[in-house]
Amino acid sequence: RRCGARKMAKKSKKTSKGAKPPALDKLLMPAIGVALALMGWQFMKGVANEIVRIDVTDELALREVFFGEGPAGKSYAVLCHTPPSDPSKKALPVSSVFQDAADEYASTNRADFVLLDCNHVLPESGKTVAERFGIDLKKRPSIFVSGKVGPPKQVPLKHLKTGHMLTKLLKGMLEPHAQKIETTKDLKAKCLNRDMCGVLLKGGKPEPYVKDAVSNLLDKYPDMTFASVDSTLMIMSNLEEYLPEYRAGKHRFVLFKKVSGGLDIAGKDEDEKEKEGDEEAADGDKKKKDTKDAGRLVTSIQPLNYDISFKNIDTLIGNAVANKGKSMRKIPVLPSIKTRTKKLEEAERKKRERFLARERKANEPKADDGPRQQAQGGRFSQANDGTKEGRKAERERRREEHRKKTGAKPKTPEEIAEMERRRRERMAEEEAKWNVGYE
Repeated sequence: RRCGARKMAKKSKKTSKGAKPPALDKLLMPAIGVALALMGWQFMKGVANEIVRIDVTDELALREVFFGEGPAGKSYAVLCHTPPSDPSKKALPVSSVFQDAADEYASTNRADFVLLDCNHVLPESGKTVAERFGIDLKKRPSIFVSGKVGPPKQVPLKHLKTGHMLTKLLKGMLEPHAQKIETTKDLKAKCLNRDMCGVLLKGGKPEPYVKDAVSNLLDKYPDMTFASVDSTLMIMSNLEEYLPEYRAGKHRFVLFKKVSGGLDIAGKDEDEKEKEGDEEAADGDKKKKDTKDAGRLVTSIQPLNYDISFKNIDTLIGNAVANKGKSMRKIPVLPSIKTRTKKLEEAERKKRERFLARERKANEPKADDGPRQQAQGGRFSQANDGTKEGRKAERERRREEHRKKTGAKPKTPEEIAEMERRRRERMAEEEAKWNVGYE
């Protein structure tokens, strides 16, 4: 048996060694097809994602790139790329990080990738583009984001290691998302200083339907700011008394609308300051706006008193926009973010009780309106405050009024007992009529 096995093994080795390789023409054609397909794909990729250079002599194009003033209102990812002084010479290659990000992010249409000569001297200021906007050209590649998203802001080098890292940063900067608020400074800058802002106070980890609702709101209201606060760790002081009481796992929502003023004396935030500096030549209208908005920041609120859902929040925002915030409540003090502690929770609870007591007192009828409200009765009566004793007093008062009008006298216990006996007799007679016996 062993000899037979050895012979079979030797025979199989000889057969494998003696096998003829496939013909060359059978492998050549598929290889050529694959090579052509790759070359075509690279060519189409380069054609589709060709990066445009901004003409530095076109003032309107520059203002659109820097400040997003064009009719399209686009955001731009700009690579500082100096063209050769001699047109006959070949230009420097585009950064592979910038090119890869342009190829990966092109399908979203959130930003245009362009090239710009940052050494170009601006005629108005006499400074180069890099000097005017603080672009450090020693950090290569020198990339900044501008346009609709705001004034030029350079991308840190830590995000420029790969094209995917740059794409991830651009998604966070350009795509709509809810702002995360952790400090009072964040709350004022990201939310309260905006025209209208919605804040989701999370009572725990948001469920998928909550995330979907916020995502749909971001798509429907692109010009409105949305933010979130982790209520399990933070408390919005000076606001909790106006909102539904906090419960673990229960999410809440409140809508803010700026009434007047701003964060600084001139009533402008940091972005508006930068834009004003960039547009010194045409700031006549801005000065009027700044004068109008000057003063202390004042805001109004409208809490959501229903469960969190896209429909409820959409209705809340729609009503606020329709009546221009007239139904919203102006608050005397701006909210602040504080760390949640038991001591602070107890203080907020007492503040809520005092607030509710003031609300009840304000809704109580005045002394000179007492007779008129007593005549109206019901919930307008001073005796009926909604409690069990108040409702009982209201019933007694109405009985007394009825007796005075009709002249009826209250029945004695004997008369009541006699009425009850007669009622029982009638019930027994009716019951006997319906009893059916056996034949």
